[in-house]
Amino acid sequence: MKTIYKEYRVDKTKIGFIRFIFEGHEGVAIATTLDPQKGHIRLAIAPDRTETAQMIVKNLKKDFMFNEV
Repeated sequence: MKTIYKEYRVDKTKIGFIRFIFEGHEGVAIATTLDPQKGHIRLAIAPDRTETAQMIVKNLKKDFMFNEV
């Protein structure tokens, strides 16, 4: 299975929080910061956990900017 990569533009003040959330959900995704000044991140999502990753993103969007690039 191949890892799924998705890039997002997020509130740059929330990058640490986002990484913490995905680290807490072991095996779902790894968040990597691509450009901290612009709030540009990439999620490396496990193929069998895409639904869980989407649910987490959807919930985070309720609280702050989390737009797919």
